[in-house]
Amino acid sequence: MRHVFFVRIGPIGFRIGSDWRAPITELQSLYRDYPKPHDGVPDFTVRLFARRPWRRIIRPSVEIGGDYMLPEAAPLPLRQGLLAAEMAMNLQMALGARRYLLLHASAVERDGRALLMTGISGAGKSTLATLLAAKGWRFMGDEFALLDPATGLIHAFPRLISLKNVAIAAAESAWPDARMGPLMPATPKGNIRHMVPDTRAIAAMDVPATPALLVFPRYGFGAETRPVPPAEAFVRMTQASTNYVALGEAGFRALTGLIADVPSVAIDYPDGASAIEQVEALWSAR
Repeated sequence: MRHVFFVRIGPIGFRIGSDWRAPITELQSLYRDYPKPHDGVPDFTVRLFARRPWRRIIRPSVEIGGDYMLPEAAPLPLRQGLLAAEMAMNLQMALGARRYLLLHASAVERDGRALLMTGISGAGKSTLATLLAAKGWRFMGDEFALLDPATGLIHAFPRLISLKNVAIAAAESAWPDARMGPLMPATPKGNIRHMVPDTRAIAAMDVPATPALLVFPRYGFGAETRPVPPAEAFVRMTQASTNYVALGEAGFRALTGLIADVPSVAIDYPDGASAIEQVEALWSAR
């Protein structure tokens, strides 16, 4: 590839190559405080490329590839190259990661214990993680929580925080001095802007945490909290894991251990302030 960038996010190293300089320049700027892969050897390679040579110049169209690909994935315009790079890194993890059980969840940490939040798109897990981090929690990630089957610990994956639509203003208000990527309007998921996690999150990315609470948030409803039975929580988490089936028995043991050891709670909330109050109350009760 013409332009290349190396970065490590938590325990996972990436080599990102691009036919265009612009996405690499944006990655270099936003990930400038992150380390390089261990021993210079990445776990995954990402490629941002033009399927036809003229697509590098005429209506530039970014195809997503790498060690793993989805042939049916639609290309993105070059102005959304940063989004394409983030999607491609997530794709490598989703299809290729085998060391950890991947949980599609946001995670924050306090006193060595991790709070996991997972739900459907729009549930607000990224926003809640960002707002909780502004209140003193350590941000561990908003896309994947990495559950180690051998130890039961959660490892951080604090990539850029992907903020969508109204969450952008909420995060900017909570973190007025945060470094932000460009605003990308009219993406397949609406308006998106990436936020760089705070220095504490980056500095402590190699420090795992013990899972202590699993929350299933739902945005846009009156404040309500209810316990989630273990059987329901297990089914929800199998649906939230991209490699549960691929890990086989190791994945089953890791997930059943998590559900057995960690209480699960569903919360409905009308706004960020209410959600933070609910989460803090649940945490204090633990």
